[in-house]
Amino acid sequence: MEDDLPTVSVRLWRADAIVLFDWLMTTDLDSVPVTHPAQKQALADLLSRLEWAADADVTGATVEDIAAAQREVARDMGW
Repeated sequence: MEDDLPTVSVRLWRADAIVLFDWLMTTDLDSVPVTHPAQKQALADLLSRLEWAADADVTGATVEDIAAAQREVARDMGW
């Protein structure tokens, strides 16, 4: 990330970070429907930022950790 660009800080629930990181790592971004190429790039940037800034308990999540995080995030969704 370039130091001269404006940034935004976002705090995520750990389970959300694990689910997002796992999804981004396993998704072919070329198959994600987008209406502008910048959307795909923003997803790639998010993955890079998670890889760089997230704690090892997010980036090093086990299969069991991912399943538990998915259950937590999906709990009480109501839709």
